[in-house]
Amino acid sequence: MIRLKRAYEEATEKDGYRILVERLWPRGVSKEKAALQLWAKEIAPSEALRKWYGHDVTKWKEFKSRYWRELKGKEEFLEEIRRRARKTIVTFVYAARDEEHNSALALKEYLQRWRRPG
Repeated sequence: MIRLKRAYEEATEKDGYRILVERLWPRGVSKEKAALQLWAKEIAPSEALRKWYGHDVTKWKEFKSRYWRELKGKEEFLEEIRRRARKTIVTFVYAARDEEHNSALALKEYLQRWRRPG
């Protein structure tokens, strides 16, 4: 099971394995408060894509498409997350204010749709 939670919300035991899925550290959040097990910069959207999107919801569909293309080639890392999520709760921690249009949500959707080749 994969859940989503803003970095500014209190971490709880119910979050399970917490993964920050942002390229940049959330402003004003200490490492202790974040209570992360992993910071997965390598699967966050690229700097160029993040800047292009700029949280403009009119670009959401295209953002997801571009982001999913960026995730190709990272299957081994993504499969490890999927394996863990089958056994325990995994929480993607993100910084965006918009809870309906953010990269953590796009990543979760990608993992739910993606099937490992072979």
